[in-house]
Amino acid sequence: MTETGNPSQPTNVHDYTGNHIQVIEGHEAIRKRPGMYIGSTGERGLHQLVYEVVLYAVDEHLAGHADTIDVTITADGGVRVTDNGRGVPVGKGESAGKSVLERQLTEPSFGSRPHTGYRVSGGLSGVGLCVVNVLSSRLTVEVHRDGHRWTQEYEKGTPVTALTRNEETGEHSTTVAFWPDADVFETTLYSFATLSERLRELALLNEGLAISLTDERPAQPVRHHHKGDLRAYITHLNPDLPSFVHSPAIAFASENQDKTILVQVAMQWSTQAPGMIRSFANSTRTHEGGTHEHRFRTALTDIVNEHARRQNLISPDDEDITAEAVQRGLTAVISVKLAHPVFEGATRTRLGNPEAATYVQAVVREHLADWLDNHPDEAAAITRHILGTST
Repeated sequence: MTETGNPSQPTNVHDYTGNHIQVIEGHEAIRKRPGMYIGSTGERGLHQLVYEVVLYAVDEHLAGHADTIDVTITADGGVRVTDNGRGVPVGKGESAGKSVLERQLTEPSFGSRPHTGYRVSGGLSGVGLCVVNVLSSRLTVEVHRDGHRWTQEYEKGTPVTALTRNEETGEHSTTVAFWPDADVFETTLYSFATLSERLRELALLNEGLAISLTDERPAQPVRHHHKGDLRAYITHLNPDLPSFVHSPAIAFASENQDKTILVQVAMQWSTQAPGMIRSFANSTRTHEGGTHEHRFRTALTDIVNEHARRQNLISPDDEDITAEAVQRGLTAVISVKLAHPVFEGATRTRLGNPEAATYVQAVVREHLADWLDNHPDEAAAITRHILGTST
């Protein structure tokens, strides 16, 4: 490469060496290419910062140690997230001189989080608190655990104060407050409606978890909380529809023997609803689907055809009922929670785990086939609806 870099001049391939390769690591990589970690630098990425912190708290709930998450949009444009879990550990970890809390906030890690021992980790990229810290002009953390209140402050991912032990307390909680960096994001204005919808979704996906959202700018606070299975999510997606083919919705859940994959499904057919299938992996919406959603659709079509033939509703010589016919008017939610999610695609919202596909297919085949056999009237109504729309 010539010194002037003029593209019209020839390049000497022998002058191109390893010294010309720019390796970007750690915080520099996150700030230089934020879209790789949170999807974009627009509104979607801005809101993803909130979801990453909230999902960290959701992981604490899944570990059995938190049932409340409070989210606040502060008057000065920041966001504060508090959970009533154990509190992020403040003791020294494997890195000399650095607490576990500081490692969580400064060291990118992918897949399951080694510092916490969580079986399930949410978020798009797995970097969680670190990416939020690096992409924030300022971040503060407050932890109640080990008999004291602990605090620390950061700027653009770098600690500006030491981890400080404050007054004694018997409480347990973690509070993370952050202010997105205006030099990174196209906008730093949060949408109350967007956050509220996503937090409602997380509450519906995680039984027994209460999530509140307060806007100090100001607005009316909301609180999302439900007890039970994913049927509540179906009700949310299809409210007040008088044309259900069957009621209540079908719902089932199963966890594999190793407790590394949990599958939850809820589904309901309607003669008027347009139909939709929403899939999630570790509480993250998989907009592009993936292995879990694909195998759900495949298993669903197979089971409906098998049931229809067993009931002599279609003859052995008839063509199979199409997937399009089976899914018309169907609203379904598929949620998988697994130890090592692999997200693929340009937006990292397509699940790639083959083991998730295998287990989802097995669970759907077992539980849905059993439900149809044990609810003959509802099964007949569903099959009539499907055959009536089949072409």
